[in-house]
Amino acid sequence: MKKSLSLLMVIMLVLGALAACGPNREEGAGNNNQGDKEKTADDTKKPEKLIVWEDKDKAGWLDEVGAKFTEEYGIELEVKEVEMADKMKEQLRLDGPAGTGPDVLTLPHDQIGEMALAGHIAELDAEQDVIDRFSESSILAQSYEGALYGLPKSSETPVFIYNKELMEEAPATMDEVYDFATDFTKDGNFGFLALWDNYYFAHAPIGGYGGYVFAENDGALNPADLGLNNEGAVEGAEYIQKWYTEGLFPKGIVGENGGAAMDGLFNEGKVASVMNGPWSFQSYKDAGIDIGVAAMPKLPNGEPMKTFMGVKGWHVSGYSKNKEWAQKFIEFITQDEYAKLRFEQTQEVPTNTALVDDPAIAENEGAKAVAEQSQYAVPMPNIPEMGTVWEPMANALQTVVTGKQEPKAALDSAVDQIEQNIQANHSN
Repeated sequence: MKKSLSLLMVIMLVLGALAACGPNREEGAGNNNQGDKEKTADDTKKPEKLIVWEDKDKAGWLDEVGAKFTEEYGIELEVKEVEMADKMKEQLRLDGPAGTGPDVLTLPHDQIGEMALAGHIAELDAEQDVIDRFSESSILAQSYEGALYGLPKSSETPVFIYNKELMEEAPATMDEVYDFATDFTKDGNFGFLALWDNYYFAHAPIGGYGGYVFAENDGALNPADLGLNNEGAVEGAEYIQKWYTEGLFPKGIVGENGGAAMDGLFNEGKVASVMNGPWSFQSYKDAGIDIGVAAMPKLPNGEPMKTFMGVKGWHVSGYSKNKEWAQKFIEFITQDEYAKLRFEQTQEVPTNTALVDDPAIAENEGAKAVAEQSQYAVPMPNIPEMGTVWEPMANALQTVVTGKQEPKAALDSAVDQIEQNIQANHSN
């Protein structure tokens, strides 16, 4: 992506991670074929209702939009909130085969490969005018093996968030952040905090120094080529280690409770700045913090932080008996006016290209920061092998930040474990 593009156009240029061929689909899973491709929702028997799963605490906007869909098509909606990142896919695996699951659900794009292979989500047959509603790259992020499995809902990437009462403006470089933190960190106060024992966030400095998950070639990811312990990855891990060994990060922000501990300190006014995602904006504001938001400062090597980017999407369950109408529903709710309404209520930035210059987004500091950081963001791989990466990398990073192991040895161990897991679980 070129720096010459406008910042707000950049948010629409989310690089999709397309996968190579995978193993056979699970027996008994939902049917991805959808039967006759020429059959449309108007030709099929209209259901009395559709069951829709939206993310936790994000369904309010569907009261208005759902009512309009019901008015136009005469189909009632049953909306249920299910935590998206972890619980959505697991609940579908249980409820789908039992016939109690949803017709429509929402997932982060890095889960698409796994869910498509298993038949848990259905392939879509959208018309070109619907596809053209979104940025090309966000459509690619919703695709797997060349087939479309969802329509984009929003995109996100971590950014730099600061307390304006403690920090006048966002520094341009991490060297400046380091100098500020060195002076500010004392008596239970901290200049900057990040969850760098969590690989989702740690990828930013590791990637900025040259590490990568899977090598990419013409949009295809090669799970046999890992860059998690190369020279750049080790240098990035050494940079992370520095913040912990010098006492600039408290010991309490390591592990599963790290996020809550960091947010608690920031909400208490004890932290000047943090690295976090747009999902945190509202909770910080609700705590009474006057936040500023900017792209992540550049690393000491002069390179930008390569944060992970995710594209959330709407999907049709592979088990739904109303696939055509379920697709019609997600085409309806992702129209520009409804995507804007959802943004206004959830602050999750849509990828509808017609909304690029809409004041609701263009004049929003958080959305602008996400757009700028998106110039450098790397999409989380959506191939199933990515599932083998998270735990070994978290374990490696935690041994590094707690001083139990040096970066090179820790990353070598993580890569060995990842390679073994890929061989055991994903080899043909």
